[in-house]
Amino acid sequence: MTHYFTVPGLGSSGPAHWQTYFENVLENIQRVEQQEWDAPICSQWIEKVDKAIANVDPATVVLIGHSLGCLTIAHWAKQFGRTIKGALLVAPSDPEAKLYTFPVQGFAPVPLEPVPFKTIVVASADDPWVSLERATDFATHWGSDFHSIGNAGHINVASGHGPWEDGLAILKRLE
Repeated sequence: MTHYFTVPGLGSSGPAHWQTYFENVLENIQRVEQQEWDAPICSQWIEKVDKAIANVDPATVVLIGHSLGCLTIAHWAKQFGRTIKGALLVAPSDPEAKLYTFPVQGFAPVPLEPVPFKTIVVASADDPWVSLERATDFATHWGSDFHSIGNAGHINVASGHGPWEDGLAILKRLE
């Protein structure tokens, strides 16, 4: 049985977000809660991921990241080197981009080492927080399958991604 863990980005994911939708329709799923959603510190966020999955068979764990949550997963993989079943990384943000001025600490530089488990990066051609070229570069370095969904913004509520059935279908590729 797969154990899913959502790893939201800045501000968490509200009630209409696709991650919340996933939490409402999938079994064995929980959100990795953070103490500080608006001014995150990478080391604290990755510790929360590690603690959340500590008592679960790693061969059954699938992480579902959005935005800064994707980078949290990449940093967690680099620091802890654990092998899990897989991770869905949707709209990874780029804290090294000039436009990215959010108060985040320790997320840059973005890890560019291979991730030791199966990953799928889903990106949009017009995401304001990561260029398609940079998202493709992340996927290449991480050893991820890459899936572009065209012009879909940041793949969040503002871009029309609440109940995201296509996302559930992509997630099933990790099973």
